[in-house]
Amino acid sequence: MSEKKLFRLEGKVQHYAWGGMYYINSLLGRPESREPSAEYWMGAHQSAPSVVNGSTLDKLVKANPEEVLGAKVWERFGGLPYLLKILDVNDMLSIQVHPTKVEAEKGFARENAEGIALNASNRNYKDDNHKPEIMVALSEFWLLHGFLPEDKLKHVLQTVPEFSFLLPVFEKEGYYGLYKVVMEMPQEEVNKVLRPLAERAFPAYEADKLSKSDPAFWTGRVIENDPKGLDNLDRGIFSIYFFNIMEVHPGDAVFQDAGIPHAYLEGQNVELMANSDNVLRGGLTPKHIDVPELLKHTRFEAVHPKILQGDTVKGGLEIIYNSPAPDFVVSKITLKAGQKYEHTSEATEIMLVLEGDAVITGEDGEAIDLKKGQSVVTYYNAGYHIQSQAGTIIYKASVPVK
Repeated sequence: MSEKKLFRLEGKVQHYAWGGMYYINSLLGRPESREPSAEYWMGAHQSAPSVVNGSTLDKLVKANPEEVLGAKVWERFGGLPYLLKILDVNDMLSIQVHPTKVEAEKGFARENAEGIALNASNRNYKDDNHKPEIMVALSEFWLLHGFLPEDKLKHVLQTVPEFSFLLPVFEKEGYYGLYKVVMEMPQEEVNKVLRPLAERAFPAYEADKLSKSDPAFWTGRVIENDPKGLDNLDRGIFSIYFFNIMEVHPGDAVFQDAGIPHAYLEGQNVELMANSDNVLRGGLTPKHIDVPELLKHTRFEAVHPKILQGDTVKGGLEIIYNSPAPDFVVSKITLKAGQKYEHTSEATEIMLVLEGDAVITGEDGEAIDLKKGQSVVTYYNAGYHIQSQAGTIIYKASVPVK
């Protein structure tokens, strides 16, 4: 009989304040909770590892790294290199940037040397890894993604009266100079600059006169959700006007590399990222903001948003969303009743049933019945096939082994 390489996996729900109350609990078949459920983590991150076969995935990897990961992945990454998540974004997330691998290693070592506790509120680096990430929309999804191209940003500075004083700054000092001015601006001046804009945007937002593609809509939402209202305006409002506002539809993907400033605004998605929890924040949050660190790691350049449709393989059964990241690849498997998906893993794979039900059978003949919201992990070089009685949609995380 073949060695067992296929196991059920139980992830961890993260109850962040920006999460929704229903989506993740409904997906997982759990009772309603009084606290928001923002993210469902599936992986081996040290702060919230998934449970597998009575242990945790990080411990199983450490005990038998080549058996679980495969030699190539173990040699290159020294652990499971990705973290798979489901997100339910009810309130806007902080504007954020993720560091490169080299800078994450430096920052993590520096904060360790300074004696800053890993769970301290002023900690920037929770680990020594970079955090490129890809998201696939599960609903209509809205996000901020990188700086507007130069002509569009100039148009904003020319047409929004409160920003006219910034046009010469942008023309002379570019993206860096512009962003440095607003991020280092004293709070009293932020209030003074943004107050007239906010007083225009908020009534229009309350009257439901704004589309979500208009930065004034999200400005209105910031004010609505901030207990301080118009009295202490969030400098993140500048970023709403300076960044691309993207609308993404179900099944479409967006890749965010290190250094690209971004913020999720609304909706549900599948997110796959390097195995890291490093976030440098720049607004729209009560959490720690470190402006010098943010400016050091942001890519001050025009971003022309790209929506990825993915590549169809396996006779139309699977869509693979390729990206430049060496750490991960996410795919979507769609089976109708009676269809069969067959595969042999080239690295550790984690699969979550998003819709319907499925039976996944390993080489040893053992079958695992999966309902909506349930997950499995396959070890390296695991042969398996998947079938469904009524049809299913499964999202799969793996490593692009070359």
